[in-house]
Parts: sequence; structure tokens; C-alpha cells
Amino acid sequence: MTGNVCEWCHDWFHTAATTSNSGRDPHGPVDGSRRSARGGSYLCHESYCRRYRVSARQGLTPDSSMGNTGFRCARDVG
Repeated sequence: MTGNVCEWCHDWFHTAATTSNSGRDPHGPVDGSRRSARGGSYLCHESYCRRYRVSARQGLTPDSSMGNTGFRCARDVG
């Protein structure tokens, strides 16, 4: 998925996310002014963009609108 669009996340953004279980499924703070977006987009290239990796995070205000940011639909199988 890297290189398509940065993905909006449910969590609020903070530079030091807390973790709930030994580094897996990190959670952001309970509130904030910016939401987390993860990964790189088609505007990034590995030779000059540090965000060209799945683990990259940035904080965007909820009213941000950019052509290189989107979301992934997911569903629990159960």
C-alpha cells in the first residue's frame, strides 16, 4: 500500500504514541487537534521522502483535504 496515498487513522496524533501491548497496535491520545495519517503517498519517492514507509506518521487537522491522503476500508471477519 505504500506509495498510493497516506492513510487517515482513527487515532489522534501525538509525537510519542503510547502502546497497549508491547509495541503492537499503538494508540494515540484520547483527544487532540490533529488526526494521525500513516504511510507515504504517490508524491513521495524513496530517494528524498522520509515518509515513504508504512510506519511513517504525521498529524493532519480533521478538515485537511489533500489529493494524496485517503483511507482504507476494513472489516472484521467474524
